[in-house]
Amino acid sequence: MRVTLLGTGGSAGVPMVGGADGYGEWGACDPAEARNRRTRASILIEADAGQDSAGLLIDTSPDLRGQLLACGVRSVAAVLYTHAHADHILGVDDVRGLNRTAGRPLAAYGTPTTLAEITNRFSYAFQPWQPPLFFRPVLVPTPVEPGEIIEVAGLRVRLFEQDHGFGRSLGLRAGGFAYSTDAVSLDDTAFAALEGVDTWVVGCFQREPHHTHAWLDRALEWVARVRPRRTVLTHMGNDLDWDWLHRHLPAGVEPGHDGMVIAVG
Repeated sequence: MRVTLLGTGGSAGVPMVGGADGYGEWGACDPAEARNRRTRASILIEADAGQDSAGLLIDTSPDLRGQLLACGVRSVAAVLYTHAHADHILGVDDVRGLNRTAGRPLAAYGTPTTLAEITNRFSYAFQPWQPPLFFRPVLVPTPVEPGEIIEVAGLRVRLFEQDHGFGRSLGLRAGGFAYSTDAVSLDDTAFAALEGVDTWVVGCFQREPHHTHAWLDRALEWVARVRPRRTVLTHMGNDLDWDWLHRHLPAGVEPGHDGMVIAVG
């Protein structure tokens, strides 16, 4: 299995818009470190690392087009939405290019609540396809619930619910890999789904406590409980400098970066 971190930033990315010179607010992040430049969070999971494999895209961030081009992603088999916040869905229009390379509509997995919110904002993307061309994205809503196991893109994916503060998000487990972004707390059911995981990509927004996202101490508490062989942090804000994290995180835990490729046995 191969996992590509298409984007590893929070909702505003790094740098954030602004800054004294107008070229971005970097916070504690060193602008000279390329791995501090973060687009909005999204990943691609491929069961087969072959060049022609089509994987499962998790979320369509506002930066999706650039992410796909930067990481050499030609096509995907389907999309799974963790939740309907803007930084995870606003790249819907860029799915049109993925429709073209696949030559068909793509299934969009998500909870009924998530799919209803996305459909409300992007109703045109869920209208029936009028072949043979794609002048707009074409997604087929495919409702799922936490606790379900779906088979897609050659993967067997177990879904679990996460507390995102003001709402809920989906975490996922595929074989020895798990992904938990946009969560501030996890219940026993989530930890049961994570039991024995080899590689865990988990959201960690900043150093200080936050009301909707895990912060550094909480993420490390989770790691101590789950005990994966490898943990990679994602959904990081401009409070978390890549080099500082690299030097201070415990063994087995590391900061992710855009374009990072993770091989999972």
